Amino acid sequence: MKTPRRFLPSLSLLQAFEAAARLQSITGAAAELSLTQSAVSRQIRALEEQLGTVLFHREKQTIRLTHGGATYAREVREALQKISQASMNLRANPHGGTLSLAILPTFGTRWLAPRLPAFLAANPGITINLVTRLTQFDFSAETVDAAIHFGRTDWPGAAFTYLMGEDVVPACSPAMAARFGFGAPADLRAAPLLHLTSRPDAWEKYFARNGVDAENVHGMLFDQFATAAQAAAAGLGVALLPTFLIEDEIAAGRLVRAFDAPMRSDEAYYLCWPRDQGDYEPLRQFADWLVGEARAFEAARA
Repeated sequence: MKTPRRFLPSLSLLQAFEAAARLQSITGAAAELSLTQSAVSRQIRALEEQLGTVLFHREKQTIRLTHGGATYAREVREALQKISQASMNLRANPHGGTLSLAILPTFGTRWLAPRLPAFLAANPGITINLVTRLTQFDFSAETVDAAIHFGRTDWPGAAFTYLMGEDVVPACSPAMAARFGFGAPADLRAAPLLHLTSRPDAWEKYFARNGVDAENVHGMLFDQFATAAQAAAAGLGVALLPTFLIEDEIAAGRLVRAFDAPMRSDEAYYLCWPRDQGDYEPLRQFADWLVGEARAFEAARA
Protein backbone atom coordinates (compact mmCIF):
# COMPACT_ATOMS: atom_id res chain seq x y z
CA MET A 1 0.00 0.00 0.00
CA LYS A 2 1.35 3.40 -0.98
CA THR A 3 2.18 5.66 1.98
CA PRO A 4 0.42 9.07 1.83
CA ARG A 5 2.81 11.89 0.88
CA ARG A 6 2.15 13.78 4.10
CA PHE A 7 3.76 10.95 6.06
CA LEU A 8 6.94 11.03 3.96
CA PRO A 9 8.76 14.29 4.74
CA SER A 10 11.84 15.11 2.69
CA LEU A 11 15.28 14.21 4.04
CA SER A 12 16.25 17.86 4.26
CA LEU A 13 13.37 18.56 6.65
CA LEU A 14 14.13 15.50 8.73
CA GLN A 15 17.85 16.30 8.90
CA ALA A 16 17.14 19.84 10.07
CA PHE A 17 14.72 18.59 12.72
CA GLU A 18 17.05 15.81 13.92
CA ALA A 19 20.02 18.15 14.27
CA ALA A 20 17.99 20.78 16.13
CA ALA A 21 16.49 18.10 18.40
CA ARG A 22 19.86 16.55 19.19
CA LEU A 23 21.62 19.86 19.78
CA GLN A 24 18.59 21.60 21.32
CA SER A 25 19.60 24.61 19.26
CA ILE A 26 18.62 26.13 15.93
CA THR A 27 22.00 27.88 15.81
CA GLY A 28 23.87 24.64 16.41
CA ALA A 29 21.85 22.81 13.79
CA ALA A 30 22.47 25.58 11.26
CA ALA A 31 26.23 25.43 11.87
CA GLU A 32 26.28 21.62 11.56
CA LEU A 33 24.26 21.62 8.34
CA SER A 34 26.01 24.69 6.84
CA LEU A 35 22.68 26.55 6.61
CA THR A 36 21.39 29.82 7.98
CA GLN A 37 19.35 29.87 11.18
CA SER A 38 16.34 31.14 9.27
CA ALA A 39 16.63 28.26 6.77
CA VAL A 40 16.64 25.67 9.57
CA SER A 41 13.70 27.40 11.26
CA ARG A 42 11.74 27.37 8.00
CA GLN A 43 12.44 23.68 7.47
CA ILE A 44 11.25 22.79 10.97
CA ARG A 45 8.12 24.90 10.51
CA ALA A 46 7.46 23.17 7.20
CA LEU A 47 7.84 19.77 8.87
CA GLU A 48 5.43 20.75 11.63
CA GLU A 49 2.91 21.95 9.08
CA GLN A 50 3.25 18.76 7.07
CA LEU A 51 2.76 16.60 10.16
CA GLY A 52 0.10 18.81 11.67
CA THR A 53 1.74 18.94 15.09
CA VAL A 54 4.15 21.11 17.09
CA LEU A 55 7.57 19.53 17.62
CA PHE A 56 9.25 22.21 19.75
CA HIS A 57 8.29 24.55 22.55
CA ARG A 58 9.80 27.90 21.57
CA GLU A 59 10.85 30.08 24.51
CA LYS A 60 12.58 33.33 23.52
CA GLN A 61 15.95 32.24 22.10
CA THR A 62 15.68 28.57 23.11
CA ILE A 63 13.81 25.51 21.91
CA ARG A 64 12.62 22.45 23.81
CA LEU A 65 11.14 19.29 22.34
CA THR A 66 7.52 18.50 23.03
CA HIS A 67 6.79 15.01 24.36
CA GLY A 68 5.70 13.91 20.90
CA GLY A 69 8.68 15.68 19.33
CA ALA A 70 11.11 13.78 21.57
CA THR A 71 9.64 10.42 20.54
CA TYR A 72 9.63 11.43 16.89
CA ALA A 73 13.26 12.61 17.13
CA ARG A 74 14.42 9.21 18.39
CA GLU A 75 12.63 7.38 15.60
CA VAL A 76 13.82 9.79 12.91
CA ARG A 77 17.42 9.47 14.19
CA GLU A 78 17.24 5.68 13.93
CA ALA A 79 15.78 5.90 10.43
CA LEU A 80 18.48 8.31 9.25
CA GLN A 81 21.17 6.05 10.71
CA LYS A 82 19.72 3.08 8.82
CA ILE A 83 19.69 5.07 5.58
CA SER A 84 23.28 6.17 6.18
CA GLN A 85 24.40 2.59 6.93
CA ALA A 86 22.61 1.27 3.83
CA SER A 87 24.32 3.93 1.71
CA MET A 88 27.76 3.07 3.12
CA ASN A 89 27.13 -0.62 2.52
CA LEU A 90 26.16 0.03 -1.09
CA ARG A 91 29.19 2.24 -1.66
CA ALA A 92 31.49 -0.43 -0.20
CA ASN A 93 29.96 -3.07 -2.44
CA PRO A 94 27.95 -1.53 -5.30
CA HIS A 95 27.04 -4.95 -6.63
CA GLY A 96 25.32 -5.94 -3.38
CA GLY A 97 26.26 -8.80 -1.11
CA THR A 98 26.86 -7.02 2.19
CA LEU A 99 26.44 -9.07 5.36
CA SER A 100 26.28 -7.25 8.70
CA LEU A 101 27.24 -9.66 11.46
CA ALA A 102 27.04 -9.17 15.21
CA ILE A 103 29.86 -10.97 17.01
CA LEU A 104 30.88 -11.80 20.54
CA PRO A 105 34.11 -9.81 20.97
CA THR A 106 36.55 -12.50 22.14
CA PHE A 107 35.10 -15.21 19.90
CA GLY A 108 35.15 -12.76 17.01
CA THR A 109 38.77 -11.69 17.44
CA ARG A 110 40.28 -15.02 18.54
CA TRP A 111 38.36 -17.58 16.47
CA LEU A 112 36.40 -15.93 13.65
CA ALA A 113 38.69 -13.12 12.45
CA PRO A 114 41.66 -15.38 11.57
CA ARG A 115 39.37 -17.51 9.40
CA LEU A 116 37.50 -14.71 7.61
CA PRO A 117 40.18 -14.01 4.95
CA ALA A 118 39.60 -17.50 3.53
CA PHE A 119 35.86 -16.87 3.24
CA LEU A 120 36.32 -13.45 1.65
CA ALA A 121 38.85 -14.81 -0.82
CA ALA A 122 36.42 -17.53 -1.87
CA ASN A 123 33.49 -15.08 -2.02
CA PRO A 124 34.89 -11.81 -3.44
CA GLY A 125 31.42 -10.37 -4.06
CA ILE A 126 30.51 -10.38 -0.36
CA THR A 127 31.44 -7.65 2.09
CA ILE A 128 31.18 -8.41 5.81
CA ASN A 129 30.63 -5.70 8.40
CA LEU A 130 31.24 -6.65 12.04
CA VAL A 131 29.64 -5.10 15.10
CA THR A 132 29.97 -6.20 18.73
CA ARG A 133 26.95 -7.38 20.69
CA LEU A 134 27.19 -9.14 24.05
CA THR A 135 23.53 -10.03 24.48
CA GLN A 136 20.39 -10.70 22.47
CA PHE A 137 18.86 -7.73 20.64
CA ASP A 138 15.89 -6.93 18.43
CA PHE A 139 16.83 -7.76 14.84
CA SER A 140 14.06 -5.51 13.56
CA ALA A 141 15.59 -2.50 15.32
CA GLU A 142 19.20 -3.10 14.24
CA THR A 143 20.96 -3.02 10.87
CA VAL A 144 22.27 -6.54 11.48
CA ASP A 145 21.65 -9.58 9.27
CA ALA A 146 22.89 -12.28 11.62
CA ALA A 147 24.67 -12.82 14.92
CA ILE A 148 27.07 -15.22 16.62
CA HIS A 149 25.22 -16.22 19.77
CA PHE A 150 26.33 -18.17 22.82
CA GLY A 151 23.48 -19.62 24.83
CA ARG A 152 20.36 -21.59 24.02
CA THR A 153 17.93 -21.50 21.11
CA ASP A 154 15.61 -19.11 22.93
CA TRP A 155 16.08 -15.91 20.91
CA PRO A 156 12.57 -14.70 19.99
CA GLY A 157 12.00 -14.44 16.25
CA ALA A 158 15.37 -15.94 15.34
CA ALA A 159 16.40 -19.04 13.40
CA PHE A 160 19.46 -20.97 14.59
CA THR A 161 22.15 -23.25 13.29
CA TYR A 162 24.51 -25.01 15.70
CA LEU A 163 28.20 -24.17 15.46
CA MET A 164 30.09 -25.72 18.37
CA GLY A 165 30.11 -26.54 22.03
CA GLU A 166 32.54 -25.23 24.61
CA ASP A 167 34.73 -26.50 27.44
CA VAL A 168 35.79 -24.10 30.19
CA VAL A 169 38.68 -24.58 32.58
CA PRO A 170 39.87 -22.74 35.72
CA ALA A 171 42.87 -20.67 34.63
CA CYS A 172 45.20 -18.36 36.54
CA SER A 173 48.73 -16.98 36.52
CA PRO A 174 51.63 -19.36 37.22
CA ALA A 175 52.40 -17.38 40.38
CA MET A 176 48.89 -17.87 41.74
CA ALA A 177 48.98 -21.57 40.94
CA ALA A 178 52.27 -21.90 42.83
CA ARG A 179 50.95 -19.85 45.75
CA PHE A 180 47.81 -21.92 46.30
CA GLY A 181 49.09 -25.29 45.09
CA PHE A 182 45.71 -26.37 43.74
CA GLY A 183 45.28 -30.12 44.00
CA ALA A 184 41.51 -30.52 43.83
CA PRO A 185 38.53 -28.41 42.72
CA ALA A 186 37.70 -27.65 46.37
CA ASP A 187 41.03 -25.82 46.72
CA LEU A 188 39.77 -23.16 44.31
CA ARG A 189 37.40 -21.85 47.00
CA ALA A 190 40.38 -20.40 48.85
CA ALA A 191 41.45 -18.26 45.87
CA PRO A 192 39.86 -15.06 44.51
CA LEU A 193 37.46 -16.01 41.73
CA LEU A 194 36.74 -13.92 38.63
CA HIS A 195 33.25 -13.85 37.12
CA LEU A 196 31.61 -12.92 33.81
CA THR A 197 28.45 -10.85 33.92
CA SER A 198 27.03 -12.87 31.03
CA ARG A 199 27.56 -16.14 32.95
CA PRO A 200 26.94 -15.22 36.59
CA ASP A 201 26.40 -18.80 37.78
CA ALA A 202 29.36 -20.43 35.99
CA TRP A 203 31.38 -21.02 39.15
CA GLU A 204 28.38 -22.43 40.99
CA LYS A 205 27.86 -24.91 38.14
CA TYR A 206 31.53 -25.85 38.14
CA PHE A 207 31.65 -26.51 41.86
CA ALA A 208 28.36 -28.39 41.85
CA ARG A 209 29.59 -30.73 39.10
CA ASN A 210 32.73 -31.42 41.09
CA GLY A 211 30.97 -32.05 44.40
CA VAL A 212 32.13 -28.81 45.99
CA ASP A 213 30.01 -26.45 48.11
CA ALA A 214 28.80 -23.72 45.74
CA GLU A 215 27.32 -21.33 48.28
CA ASN A 216 28.44 -17.70 48.57
CA VAL A 217 30.76 -17.59 45.57
CA HIS A 218 31.87 -13.99 45.12
CA GLY A 219 34.54 -12.06 43.24
CA MET A 220 35.35 -9.44 40.61
CA LEU A 221 33.01 -9.08 37.61
CA PHE A 222 34.02 -8.68 33.96
CA ASP A 223 31.91 -8.23 30.84
CA GLN A 224 34.28 -9.96 28.38
CA PHE A 225 36.46 -13.06 28.34
CA ALA A 226 39.44 -11.07 27.08
CA THR A 227 39.50 -8.76 30.10
CA ALA A 228 38.87 -11.67 32.49
CA ALA A 229 41.79 -13.56 30.93
CA GLN A 230 44.04 -10.51 31.26
CA ALA A 231 43.03 -10.10 34.89
CA ALA A 232 43.75 -13.77 35.58
CA ALA A 233 47.16 -13.49 33.88
CA ALA A 234 47.89 -10.42 36.03
CA GLY A 235 47.28 -12.46 39.17
CA LEU A 236 43.93 -11.02 40.22
CA GLY A 237 42.26 -14.41 40.52
CA VAL A 238 41.11 -17.61 38.85
CA ALA A 239 38.74 -17.37 35.88
CA LEU A 240 36.63 -20.00 34.15
CA LEU A 241 37.68 -19.56 30.53
CA PRO A 242 36.93 -21.40 27.26
CA THR A 243 39.90 -23.61 26.45
CA PHE A 244 39.95 -22.68 22.76
CA LEU A 245 40.04 -18.95 23.49
CA ILE A 246 43.10 -19.03 25.79
CA GLU A 247 45.39 -21.28 23.74
CA ASP A 248 47.84 -18.41 23.09
CA GLU A 249 48.04 -17.45 26.78
CA ILE A 250 48.58 -21.08 27.80
CA ALA A 251 51.25 -21.60 25.14
CA ALA A 252 53.06 -18.41 26.19
CA GLY A 253 52.90 -19.34 29.87
CA ARG A 254 50.87 -16.30 30.86
CA LEU A 255 48.09 -18.59 32.05
CA VAL A 256 48.06 -22.12 33.42
CA ARG A 257 45.24 -24.47 34.27
CA ALA A 258 44.67 -24.05 37.97
CA PHE A 259 43.19 -27.53 38.01
CA ASP A 260 42.91 -29.81 35.00
CA ALA A 261 39.19 -30.53 35.17
CA PRO A 262 37.39 -28.92 32.23
CA MET A 263 33.61 -28.45 32.33
CA ARG A 264 31.40 -28.79 29.27
CA SER A 265 29.15 -25.72 29.10
CA ASP A 266 25.39 -26.28 29.02
CA GLU A 267 25.09 -23.67 26.27
CA ALA A 268 26.68 -23.60 22.81
CA TYR A 269 27.64 -21.26 19.97
CA TYR A 270 25.05 -20.65 17.25
CA LEU A 271 24.65 -18.53 14.16
CA CYS A 272 21.23 -16.91 14.27
CA TRP A 273 19.26 -14.58 12.01
CA PRO A 274 15.69 -13.29 11.54
CA ARG A 275 13.46 -16.19 10.52
CA ASP A 276 12.15 -14.40 7.46
CA GLN A 277 15.62 -13.62 6.03
CA GLY A 278 17.16 -17.07 5.75
CA ASP A 279 17.10 -16.90 1.94
CA TYR A 280 19.43 -13.88 1.80
CA GLU A 281 22.23 -15.19 -0.41
CA PRO A 282 25.26 -13.69 1.41
CA LEU A 283 23.88 -15.07 4.68
CA ARG A 284 23.28 -18.49 3.17
CA GLN A 285 26.82 -18.67 1.79
CA PHE A 286 28.35 -17.45 5.04
CA ALA A 287 26.30 -19.89 7.13
CA ASP A 288 27.36 -22.84 4.97
CA TRP A 289 31.01 -21.85 5.27
CA LEU A 290 30.84 -21.11 9.02
CA VAL A 291 29.18 -24.41 9.86
CA GLY A 292 31.88 -26.23 7.89
CA GLU A 293 34.63 -24.36 9.74
CA ALA A 294 33.05 -25.06 13.13
CA ARG A 295 32.60 -28.77 12.41
CA ALA A 296 36.21 -29.10 11.28
CA PHE A 297 37.35 -27.30 14.41
CA GLU A 298 35.31 -29.55 16.70
CA ALA A 299 36.54 -32.64 14.89
CA ALA A 300 40.15 -31.52 15.39
CA ARG A 301 39.55 -31.07 19.12
CA ALA A 302 37.83 -34.46 19.57
